[in-house]
Amino acid sequence: MTEPTKDQKIWQVVAAIPAGKVASYGQIADMAGLGRQARYIGKALGKLPEGHAIPWYRVIRSSGQIAFPIGSEAFEVQAQSLREEGIVVVDGRVSMRRFGWRP
Repeated sequence: MTEPTKDQKIWQVVAAIPAGKVASYGQIADMAGLGRQARYIGKALGKLPEGHAIPWYRVIRSSGQIAFPIGSEAFEVQAQSLREEGIVVVDGRVSMRRFGWRP
């Protein structure tokens, strides 16, 4: 059996985030065994194949902020997806204390 790629490790961790919870880019990098490569997480999520079921929208900045510019289509999709799971988004921000994933 082959070793999962770096992207596949990231996708596996993101797939494990439960509905109604969020995780930071840094947390995902750490859990995927990538140390301080938080900036790479967004790139890996951008490579998700068409039709995937991985909840990419549950990954936000450690400050609780959605990384996309407010008002952009990607921002609106992410904010709406989070709200559909009961996550409160105010001014593009989520309370990490209330909604942060702590496995």
